[in-house]
Amino acid sequence: MHDTIRNQFEQDGYVVLEDFLRPAECDEIKAAGIELAKNVPETEQKTVFATTNEQDIQRTKDDYFMNSNDKIRYFYEERAIGDDGKLKVDPAEALNKVGHALHLLHPIFRCYTYSDRVKAVCHQLGFKEPAVVQSMYIYKNPRIGGEVVPHQDATYLFTEPIPPLGFWIAIDDATIQNGCLWMAPGSHKSGVHRRLTRNPDKEPAFIYDRPAAVYPESSFTPVPVSKGTCILIHGNVVHKSAHNKSPNSRHGYTFHVVEKKDNNYSPENWLQEGEGAPFLNLYTTPQMV
Repeated sequence: MHDTIRNQFEQDGYVVLEDFLRPAECDEIKAAGIELAKNVPETEQKTVFATTNEQDIQRTKDDYFMNSNDKIRYFYEERAIGDDGKLKVDPAEALNKVGHALHLLHPIFRCYTYSDRVKAVCHQLGFKEPAVVQSMYIYKNPRIGGEVVPHQDATYLFTEPIPPLGFWIAIDDATIQNGCLWMAPGSHKSGVHRRLTRNPDKEPAFIYDRPAAVYPESSFTPVPVSKGTCILIHGNVVHKSAHNKSPNSRHGYTFHVVEKKDNNYSPENWLQEGEGAPFLNLYTTPQMV
């Protein structure tokens, strides 16, 4: 099993691990996600998380996003908010995602992030000092769940020479109809195509170092998975997901791991380690505070 995961990961840039979580565990995580959506503090601003490249820069200018490394913050779908700034849908189905320190600050998400199963996968992939740097609960709500354009995670979390690793866990069944992941197998072998970096001129706060790459549709393959499946994502593999036009949600929990030993985490990345959000060694960090 050890070699199988590693070999497939190196060959395709992703690995599908079925039954990573039991149905009851997914239900517990989903209940926590829905509770967060239903209880957004009134003091939180209604920030839209846009997933198209042109709008990416606009949302990274926002201090609310930039300073979310050590907080739990709430990001809405474009289609959920009217011109008057008020919600057009049920609050429980209005969010795009919640992030980026769930793995540190929320007991349920912390428990599943620092689990023995996650540690075992990192060990199998050869990580010496893996650290979780960010986490997100993604809603992909019925009919309004937005598209995620083709991208590499290393565009936003650049590390060298060892790229980051994404854990993407299906909390609902992920189908072609409700916006499952589409992967471009082998695309991780072509390096990092684009980077988002801190702008020394400060305005805008972040800039891309080159235009968005154009990927042929034929390079992608859909990866529909059942509830409880984990997809391991190489930081350089190109992936995307479509708009959810179905009546079913496609909730997911995702977090990113970086190697700390003999590896450089770019100081130009938008997300930086902070006093309230240290990059803790996954192997030695307890599941509970």
